[in-house]
Amino acid sequence: MTRRGTTVPAPARSLELPPTQVQFSILTQFFPPDFAATGQLIEELSRNLQPEGLSVQVFTGQPGYAFSRSQAPAIERSHQLLVRRSRTAQLFPNRIRGKALNGLMFVLRSALYLLRSRNRGDLLMLTTAPPFLPILGFLANWLFGIPYICLLYDLYPDVAVELNIKPANHWIVRAWDAVNRRVWKRATRIIVLSSSMKARIVAKCPEVADKIAIIHSWADPSLITPIPKHENWFAQEHDLVDKFVVLYSGNMGRCHDIETIVAAAQELRDDPVQFLVIGSGAQRDQLIEKLDRLNLHNFKLLPYQDKADLPFSLTACDLSLVSVKPGMEGIVAPSKLYSALAASRPIAAICEEHSYLRSMLDEAECGACFSNGDGVGLANFIRSLVANPKLVEQMGRSGRRYMKARFTPEIIARQYANVVYQSVLDHEDLKYSLPSVPSEA
Repeated sequence: MTRRGTTVPAPARSLELPPTQVQFSILTQFFPPDFAATGQLIEELSRNLQPEGLSVQVFTGQPGYAFSRSQAPAIERSHQLLVRRSRTAQLFPNRIRGKALNGLMFVLRSALYLLRSRNRGDLLMLTTAPPFLPILGFLANWLFGIPYICLLYDLYPDVAVELNIKPANHWIVRAWDAVNRRVWKRATRIIVLSSSMKARIVAKCPEVADKIAIIHSWADPSLITPIPKHENWFAQEHDLVDKFVVLYSGNMGRCHDIETIVAAAQELRDDPVQFLVIGSGAQRDQLIEKLDRLNLHNFKLLPYQDKADLPFSLTACDLSLVSVKPGMEGIVAPSKLYSALAASRPIAAICEEHSYLRSMLDEAECGACFSNGDGVGLANFIRSLVANPKLVEQMGRSGRRYMKARFTPEIIARQYANVVYQSVLDHEDLKYSLPSVPSEA
């Protein structure tokens, strides 16, 4: 580990890599070949941190969220990235209790993994997959003095409260909040995905306001490039070339507003509009039942696509949808937004009035936002785009420009590296700081 008096260079491309790299360990339950967005993002982040002078090792689980393979190698090496996986397969991954049990088992396996000193590295980063994983950071710091960063993709127990799984005054919720506050206070840094999420955390624990960094998700504009539908094999294969296609791609979880999308489809049942839903999740079966009950035939449902096919599936549309259920603002942050921006397609976001998505889309000039339940407004926006192909192209180009200036893997990796290096310096009690890299675009 880097000790007092050792110069740790700032994460800037003009500097050469340090002689002794910081060993950065990431713990997360999901990682490719899982299709889960959190796992895909961690893989891309791990690779893009290496040019910033970080040697990364990841401990993760076997596929169990959304996957085509149920087993993956226990150890994988690629340059300075080392991936270790639990050897135990997931149990009943499609059931709520099965997911909870899998999460608990992964935490226990992660604890055993951290008992070996060679696995801890100089600095830990723990995600909220599963939600109680950051507790291990607290314990590792208390027992071994290892500094840790909390990466909060979702905010628990708030998710459980908003989904009416537990009431806000339940003793489990109060105890969970109390544990969270202790974990956050002991962390060197807390990374969140939006300003709304930071506001929620500060409201719960004002003492950690100064250690919270807002770092957005990202997409790779060199991987996802604009492809005209008539040149896109995916659009051709699924008969999408000559239709106005509205795409929802990704997880259909309990935190996403599917009802407003269906309401818009009802309004457009006689219009030349095709809704395309790619992915899975807790609401997929409910969606199928609802479409049958309403006798709606303007939907096409497809499973998750391989990562290699994403550049084609994401550009087989004319409009992309992002949705967040009421009450979920600041609790979850839709990562699908960034790949939709990269695809150079307009975006329609379904969210609350105070959502950060509204200011982002306004600044990017790449789409429009609609309140939850406003299926009529969404339908009318879609009709306006159908009638104005030039506006579709203009919004798409504007969104891609906005994303390339703020949310590429290189830009975001540099922001993460800044947080990592500053955490190392703070832990070593050094009296100088690294050049600042903005944590929020």
